[in-house]
Amino acid sequence: MTHHPDPYQALMPYPPCAVMHADQGPLQGLSFAVKDLFDVAGYPTSAGQPHMLALSGIKTHTAPWVQQFLDAGAQFIGKTVTDELAFSLNGQNAHFGNPLNGADPLRLSGGSSSGSASAVAHGMCDFALGTDTGGSIRAPASHNGLFGLRPTHGRFDMAGSHALAPSLDAPGWFAGDIGVFSRVSHVVLSEPIAAKPVRLVLGQEFWDLLSPAVQAALQPALDALARSLGQIERASVLNMSFDDLTLAFRQTQGWEAWQVNGDFIRRHKPLLGPGVAQRFEWSSQVTHAQYQQAQTVRAALKDHMVQVLSQDTVLVLPTMPDCAPLISQTDAELENYRAASLKLLSVAGLTGCPQISLPLVQHQGVPLGISLLGAANQDALLVGLAQQVTQ
Repeated sequence: MTHHPDPYQALMPYPPCAVMHADQGPLQGLSFAVKDLFDVAGYPTSAGQPHMLALSGIKTHTAPWVQQFLDAGAQFIGKTVTDELAFSLNGQNAHFGNPLNGADPLRLSGGSSSGSASAVAHGMCDFALGTDTGGSIRAPASHNGLFGLRPTHGRFDMAGSHALAPSLDAPGWFAGDIGVFSRVSHVVLSEPIAAKPVRLVLGQEFWDLLSPAVQAALQPALDALARSLGQIERASVLNMSFDDLTLAFRQTQGWEAWQVNGDFIRRHKPLLGPGVAQRFEWSSQVTHAQYQQAQTVRAALKDHMVQVLSQDTVLVLPTMPDCAPLISQTDAELENYRAASLKLLSVAGLTGCPQISLPLVQHQGVPLGISLLGAANQDALLVGLAQQVTQ
């Protein structure tokens, strides 16, 4: 482990422990940090919750997801702060602090992979690992000006990690440099990173959610995509309302989150931070019948998106409804932002499709991401397209 001064509140304040990595490999010379949901031998795993930390003990095995990067020669620098139990998009943790946004310390870093994004954005490491259930890679990537991929659900082993909602959870990674991002992607995806001709479709109903100012800010990103990848068509792509989409997502996430964490919360009555406590309370009231109905909606969406994404179609979507909110915004304003965000973020979660956020433009002087969403297992293609656009 390498010590870094951490004025950015990105790393968990654990005593250092040596974590061995291969002397040679495709990631030799790169350093990385790990979201504190994954086990790393010699460290506890808190999941951003003090009582969970007290129960953790020191882990004796490293999660397979983390080990592959060590085996590829990357150097571990530390574990990063996560939003509590990974159940937030804000990047705030009432117990372990709020990692600073790499573009503007007056704005939220985005969560729940907040510390991982902050560490990369502040140059503490070359890349970092996180997870994405409802946007926890994509939101921080957009807010901090990073490349971030939520891969195809189920493609990677999540053993040795603390779950939130298993049918939605996916590991992911950040980097600020497309060369580094591509190197990491090549290792983890185990296939060539290359672009090929695709049909780009702008999901019109998603863009209609944006304010005129945000649409104008993203226009240069659309222009860059069109120059590099070809004409972008505009079409409606959903087969349901946003209300049905987000309710299905919230009920799926809520039911599963309570199945994973409910016993812990009931037995230990941990102090949960603002927002997190309310979300778990809501989750505890989701019925199995509601969950089953959500799965019916989800199945209809998945079947529909298979058709939408056929013939090498890639959707062009706004990653987030706006740039990172100011820390000074009220809880009500942040909850409204979260609700707007879920309309943009829920499709990838419910369908399991890969989505990459690209840092191509700024708005109000800070980063604003644009996303490419592809069919299942088209992860390497998305990285290749990102590489072509940015290089």
